Amino acid sequence: MSSKTTGYKLTKADFQQINRRNLAGFQAGWNYERMQHSGYLWIILPQLRKIYGDGTEALKTACRTQCSPFFNTSNFLNTIITGIDLAIEETDGLDGMETVASLKTGLMGPLASIGDSIFGSLLPTIFGALAANMAMQGNPLGIFIWIAVNIVVDWFRCKQTYIAYDQGMKLVTTMSDRLNSITDAATVMGVFMVGALISTNVGVVLNIVPDIGGVTVDVQDILNTICPKLVPAALVGFVYWLLGKKGMTSTKAILIILVIGIVLGGLGLAVKG
Repeated sequence: MSSKTTGYKLTKADFQQINRRNLAGFQAGWNYERMQHSGYLWIILPQLRKIYGDGTEALKTACRTQCSPFFNTSNFLNTIITGIDLAIEETDGLDGMETVASLKTGLMGPLASIGDSIFGSLLPTIFGALAANMAMQGNPLGIFIWIAVNIVVDWFRCKQTYIAYDQGMKLVTTMSDRLNSITDAATVMGVFMVGALISTNVGVVLNIVPDIGGVTVDVQDILNTICPKLVPAALVGFVYWLLGKKGMTSTKAILIILVIGIVLGGLGLAVKG
């Protein structure tokens, strides 16, 4: 496959446009089917037109590839992926799309856990509590602290686009042999984070306590002795199995889980943990 690029090199104005679009509309196209894939494409579409040529088959192929995989990561670190992506496409064009797809898949999980933990939870909790406490005491500086923190966070979101692009060029030109190792390591980290998220965020407790021969048996306690959080893990495994079925979508899987939850909850067989 030919790279089919125009040879265009991104400019400072391109990065400014990417950052404006990222801050304003990255989540605008969010959907249950593929999450952020359309928003991701939207923020880099003007640059893809310049790299591949407006209206060309190469551009259409690149857009289809960008929209193919499921994509969901932190709003605060997503431009790390964007910068490296554009560096690869600028250099290799369509020949680098497989690398781009692997990069997005491998990095979206770890970046989501890190970005959401620090910028989505930690900073708002600390500085939000500080600002609210000052406001309750009648100190107007609280609101300015909150505004200042958000300005710094948004500045960091924009700055990382340039840094990631520069590092992406090094990955393509001098460190391409290490890219697979980095992606594999990020994938492993993502798997660990998924396991941690399952145990902490999926709460299902079976409320099945049959009386067998005058002895009360707590099914949930038995399962806990076999493996703690076994029920949440089994539920996630069931959803994963569903998504592998032909014609199944994430929306249908969610509806199936809702129905199962309502039925089991109505019968008193399961409760939220």
